[in-house]
Amino acid sequence: MASFKTLILGALGLAPEVLGANLLAAHYTGKIFSLSYTGSGKNATLVNKSSVGGCGTLPAWLQLSADATTVYCVDEDWNGSGLLASYSVGPGGSLKQTGKALTSGASVHGSPFGKGVDDGYGFIATVQYDPSTLTTYKLPLSNGTSILQKLKFNMTEPGPNSRQNAPHPHASQLDPTGNYLIVPDLGADLIRIFSINAETGDLTACEPGRADPGDGPRHGAWWAPHSGSTLGQRLYTVNELGNSVSAWTVTYPDGGCLTLKKTQTLATYAEGVKPPNGSKAAEVHVSGNFLYAANRADETFGPQNDSLATYSIDADTGDIKWVEATPAHAWFPRSFSINKAGTLLAVGGQTSSNVAIIARDPETGKLGDLLANLRVATPGTPQQEDGLSTVVWVE
Repeated sequence: MASFKTLILGALGLAPEVLGANLLAAHYTGKIFSLSYTGSGKNATLVNKSSVGGCGTLPAWLQLSADATTVYCVDEDWNGSGLLASYSVGPGGSLKQTGKALTSGASVHGSPFGKGVDDGYGFIATVQYDPSTLTTYKLPLSNGTSILQKLKFNMTEPGPNSRQNAPHPHASQLDPTGNYLIVPDLGADLIRIFSINAETGDLTACEPGRADPGDGPRHGAWWAPHSGSTLGQRLYTVNELGNSVSAWTVTYPDGGCLTLKKTQTLATYAEGVKPPNGSKAAEVHVSGNFLYAANRADETFGPQNDSLATYSIDADTGDIKWVEATPAHAWFPRSFSINKAGTLLAVGGQTSSNVAIIARDPETGKLGDLLANLRVATPGTPQQEDGLSTVVWVE
């Protein structure tokens, strides 16, 4: 059923974004910025409304709760001491810190899970890239918060890529049922799977999904042909080292663990196009029957203008097919986010330290014009951990 806001805007002949939309962007200077997008088409504007600190020196990832009232921030500080923080999201996307906990740092991603009183979640899982660990904490966060569970990953031999000297978990993501956590491991070429005890927060390892040697899976995105059903469900992963995306079938056996089977791997470039030296696939998202991936440092569309790859998803099989590459309007796009209406895509350029808003056609999946662009704080250094880390729509 359409919302009251949507009905009113429709009666006035206005697009939903006319009344404004909010985004959050984290930056490796230790700040989280609240941004406001208003207008539409050539009249659109993107402005910085406010900023907060409190998530350590290197806020690497923002995870918004399902009801968009809370955002969690993980700190990538490499010096042995980091922070995990929570914020309430107020009108206009303004943030107020509600809790924080000391960590050992080096966290690159986090997701809340399980049952509890804090916006419905009872726990949060974070992953540490170089320490090769998955760490969980009980919510809500406080100065007295301690580690609930820490799992150390190991591998018997290095992978084929020089960066695969050890396990390097890069994300902790809930499956659509909320009963499982997946952890793409760039170093071990695995999609680690954990079953969740929603009451205690305990995680139990399942048999992992196995990527091809040298793929280096980084993040994942879920898709199903019918909303609210796991029938025909797929997982799509972006492979940083292989500059590719993979499609996986998802099975939920009775009395067993979620299982993954890889069925496809396609490059993040058109057939016959060789990825430039130094390019690294970064992020993946699904909207409708389309899949998108970001390529960093390829400058396909000119100096400091990298590319976004678009794929169609077969509604019957879940198979993916290359569609096109389009400008990211950003340099080193570490993250991007698609609004719920599927009409706008926000790109976070790490090195360019900008947020670019790109038009999207929900029917064709095609990405269109650059509608707004905003420099956020200071630019980064090529191939370094500085600049803008992540961007997300608040909705």
